[in-house]
Amino acid sequence: MYVAVVGVGSPATNYDLIVDTGSSNTWVGASKSYTPTSTSQQTSDSVSVTESGSTGFSGTEYTDQVTLASGLVVSGQSIGVASTAKGFKDVDGILGLGPVDLTVGTLSPDTSSAIPTVVDNLFSQGSIPGHECSVYFEPITDSSGIQQNGQITFGGTDSSKFTGEITYAPITTTSPASNYWGVDASFSYGSGSDSTTILSATAGIVDSGTTLLPLATDAFNSFQKATGGVKDSATGLLSITSQQFGNMKSLYVTISDTVFELTPNALIWPRSLNSIIGGTAGSIYLIVTDNGSNSGSGLDFILGQKFMERFYTVFDTANQRVGFATTPFTDATSN
Repeated sequence: MYVAVVGVGSPATNYDLIVDTGSSNTWVGASKSYTPTSTSQQTSDSVSVTESGSTGFSGTEYTDQVTLASGLVVSGQSIGVASTAKGFKDVDGILGLGPVDLTVGTLSPDTSSAIPTVVDNLFSQGSIPGHECSVYFEPITDSSGIQQNGQITFGGTDSSKFTGEITYAPITTTSPASNYWGVDASFSYGSGSDSTTILSATAGIVDSGTTLLPLATDAFNSFQKATGGVKDSATGLLSITSQQFGNMKSLYVTISDTVFELTPNALIWPRSLNSIIGGTAGSIYLIVTDNGSNSGSGLDFILGQKFMERFYTVFDTANQRVGFATTPFTDATSN
């Protein structure tokens, strides 16, 4: 997971928050307790958010000063303060960078109210020039799994972090992907005469809070057949041999008529981190997983962290679109 250190209050208490474009509530208290200060104000609302699976939190909504970086401070940001939290280990909560509509229904009794996100408030308070944020990740190379290798740009893009042009895709109209940073895309394995369609044009989301690359069950089955991967009981991931890896082809993701190539190296879990997922040293595991539903569900793929480690991503609220660009790490062989 990717974590940002975010200050809350004045003087600020620093919290380690997951950078999550698939969630929009910003909240603290999963590990380190919330410390009220002179800028803290408890609201009349309770708050409850269920993330994927069994993770989530419930507690009380506050407003407080939030410091994202030196000179980048949000006044009166609405934040959740957890009294209970499930599924969050060694982190304090979430920095929610998803669309604001995801917050509707999370408050009580104000169930119909949306909670402006940190990006919304930075823009409305005049702290950033554009109503957008951009996310840059690099593949992890440290065997501990802990390193500084990411950047969030609030209010625009950082041209030093990407190469070429940014391809923009409008938010999909297909529900439920349309509620998130959802785009339409198709997937194929291999190129030219050796190309195999994995997933025809369909809707999915871009979510930095998801580690891997889940595909609809039928698409996953096609990918498994094409690669020869075998389900590994210890990790739950597909495993391939060194020979299979040597013969492996790229997975091509087409978004807005632009093809983004995930090379064979980009499709494997970092081998230096095998022990973290319960894997065996030297084994080769694939990052493509089964999302549990056949295609046509309205959310047939998730472009998670491993995709975002290879492509710069722009989340443009003002124009309701998501942008993608290559980086110096798109073709890296670090895994």
